[in-house]
Amino acid sequence: MKRNLEEITAQNRFEMDLGNQQVAHINYRKEDDHYHLLHSEVPEQLRGRGIGKELVEKTFEKIYKNGNNATAHCRYIKAVAKRSEKWNKIVNY
Repeated sequence: MKRNLEEITAQNRFEMDLGNQQVAHINYRKEDDHYHLLHSEVPEQLRGRGIGKELVEKTFEKIYKNGNNATAHCRYIKAVAKRSEKWNKIVNY
């Protein structure tokens, strides 16, 4: 299943629709071209299926494509960033 990531700027969050009216999301605070990634959440009954990792990586990709960078404040987001050299250029932790 292909899941799309959408930035909801009015709520300062990225959301990924999981179907059945469920979403995974990342809350952020933005300063100019820099995102502070504060919290990630996947519905409890869907955890352990790689959805969180997909959410974080799609968020990193969107930030990168838009020419921005980020600081990960959430432990899970930090863990995903540390596992991949690909994101070291845009994500501080």
